[in-house]
Order: sequence, then C-alpha cells, then structure tokens
Amino acid sequence: MSGLHIIQYDVVVIGGGPAGMAAAVKAKELGLNVLLLDDNEYLGGILPQCIHPGFGIHYFKEELTGPEFAYRLTKRALELGVDYYTAARVLEIKNYSDIEKVVIFSSPKGAFEVWTKTIIYAAGARERHAFEIGIVGDRGAGIYTAGEAQTLMDIYGIMPGREIVIVGSGDVGLIMARRFALEGANVKAVIELMPYPGGLARNIMILKDFDIPLYLSHKVVEVKGKNRVERVKVIKVDENLNEIPGTEFWIECDTVVISAGLIPSVKLLTNIGAEIDPATGGPIVNDLFETTIPGIFAAGNTVLINDLVDYVAEQGELAAYGAKLFIENGGIPTKHWIKLRKGENVRLLIPHYLSGERDVFIYARVKRPMENVEVRFPEIGKRLRLPIVKPAEMLRLKLRKEDIAKAKDEITMEVVPL
Repeated sequence: MSGLHIIQYDVVVIGGGPAGMAAAVKAKELGLNVLLLDDNEYLGGILPQCIHPGFGIHYFKEELTGPEFAYRLTKRALELGVDYYTAARVLEIKNYSDIEKVVIFSSPKGAFEVWTKTIIYAAGARERHAFEIGIVGDRGAGIYTAGEAQTLMDIYGIMPGREIVIVGSGDVGLIMARRFALEGANVKAVIELMPYPGGLARNIMILKDFDIPLYLSHKVVEVKGKNRVERVKVIKVDENLNEIPGTEFWIECDTVVISAGLIPSVKLLTNIGAEIDPATGGPIVNDLFETTIPGIFAAGNTVLINDLVDYVAEQGELAAYGAKLFIENGGIPTKHWIKLRKGENVRLLIPHYLSGERDVFIYARVKRPMENVEVRFPEIGKRLRLPIVKPAEMLRLKLRKEDIAKAKDEITMEVVPL
C-alpha cells in the first residue's frame, strides 16, 4: 500500500474497550511506548451504552455505571499521554519475527504502518444474529441484537419498539428487559433455549420485579410480519434441545431482541496462525495472556466471554505485564509450561498454560448447574467448596505459584459433587 505513514511503538493495543484501555494504561505506567487503536468514534467499547450500575466493584472498589468506568480509564490514559486513534480500522497484522511485527490501519488521519515489538489484541466480541440461531420467517423491521437495541436507547435516545420479545436470558438481554420496562414498553416474554437462565442471579431478579414471563426450554423458530415484526412462533424443546411437536404457540409483538450470546472476534489472529480453543472461541493463552504467537497477547472477551468488565480490565493489565516482560527479555523467559486441563463438569477455562512463576487467576465455566460441590485440582491437592455453580456464572479462582509448581506437566480442574 503506497502513502503509508510509518511509525514505531513498543506495543500496539488493538481495541479501545475496557481490556484494551486497561492494557494501554498499564503498559504506559510500566514505561512502554504505547499506541491504542479503536474502530469506534470514541474509546470505551460498549461501556458508554451501558448506563446501568454494576461495574467496577472489583477493579475500582466501588460501583459505577458503564460510562463512569469508561471515563475513568479514558481520563487515566489521557493523563499518561497514551497515543491513540479512534475510527481506526486495522486492516492487517504481519508477524515477521518474534520481535518484529507490523500493524497496518486506516483512519481519518491517513493510513499507517506501525512497527512494533508486541501486540495486545483486545478486539472484544460480536453478537449472534437471528439467522445464526435458526430463526426463519420474515425479515421486516423490528429485529435487533440486544447491543443494537441498547445503542439505540442509551446512545441515540430512540425506542426500538413497544411490544417486546427477548430471545435469550443472558445478562445483556435481561438488562434490556429492565430498560424496556422502565421506559414503558410491554416486555411480553424472555425465551430461553436451555432449562436454566443464562444470566447472573441479580439480573434474573429483574424478571420477577417487572412480572416478565421467562420460558425455559423454549425457542423462537419463526418471525411473521409484512413490513415490521407482528408475531413470533415459539416451541418447547426436550432435554436434548429437540423441538417437541404440538407445543407451538404465537406471541404478538412488534420487536424481537436477540440476546443469544457473544462470539470472540479473532479473525486477525487466526489470519496469522494463532491457535484457537474451540471451547472458548478465543486464542489459547498462557498465564500472561500471550497467544501461541510469541509477542502477541490477547485480553478480555477476545479470549473468552467474561461476566464482569472488571475481569476484562484485569486481563488487559496482565497482558501489559506480559508485553513488558517480553520486551525486556526478547521473549517470555519461561522454559517449562504446565497445561491446565478441563476435568469433570468444566466446559471451558483459561489460561491454558501456567508457568508456576506467578500467582494466577483461573477463569472457568461449568457445563451444568450443581449444588454443594468441590472444585478440585488433583495433581496439586488443591480443593475449594462452593454452595452452587451455574454455567452462567464464571468461576474465578486463584492458584498460588507454590501450588502450581508442584505439578509436573499438567493440572486438571474438576467440579464434583460432595
């Protein structure tokens, strides 16, 4: 590409959401020369549209709204003098060697070729659309993802509709159910495929507060409406998620909001050969959030879908520490990695590899709900009792480096009944 402006940094952070901003701030505090890129017109990722409280309890030690959380990180980045571009679309990453990488991006200020020693990839995730979850029928106006509906309401002040059906009981869908109800809309149902809700317990209470029906083990299969949504067809499913004939019914509505989960955005990583974990949909990482490509780190919902923004920011900081260590040593100096393996009732976990040189937080989700359980790491004799575990609620457990170092080649995490 001709006409490229060539610039150089220690670390390029791709993604200006909470993971990327936390990474950029921490990298700058560690003395690195940092460039932060985001394709939105403003920093913060989805935080500016999340006007409800519930953010920052762990990271900032106080409860904040999404805009407040974003403001604090943005303010800190500006105070430190972090260089950044918004409306910056990353076109390509080139990995010439362990210590020579190039990021090519375009922005309103021109096209740039950035030479860098490390990259922290924090591009977040995207929402599943109706066609990805098997909803057929008419495609009139009134079908939104939960994020799209949230943006319309909380950024642009536009009500997407008045008679609402929400597909999926994840946290964003439940939060949007409350937002619609508070604005006077009639939320006629939340439809959940699984036999248990997908959101945090505090958000499930929203449905009870506003008398919103929750249909577990049901799915929306069809939308009808000439120019705009007029009704949706719902059907019950069995324990294997197969449709049960004869259980169909219709719900009249003018708006369908899809809240059926997020998919990590990893295309630029896969283009350069980063290995992906099929369980998380994100890259395989070690305990410094370095991917399988030396010098390229990842953090936040790009790695796995988190419950809390606080965890996302925490992972961004770890990636920044990793970048610092990588630059100082010409690579991560660890010679022996211990594989963290999924055992009974563990659906996914990160990080995938542990060094035993530092304490580590394990982020994991179970396959199915269970009460009165023990989380076990048999190879190192570590056990923890929990009253309840749910697929919707992430487990975040700390392993000390002294315990990790007891293992030879692998550690298994399992969640078993007492």
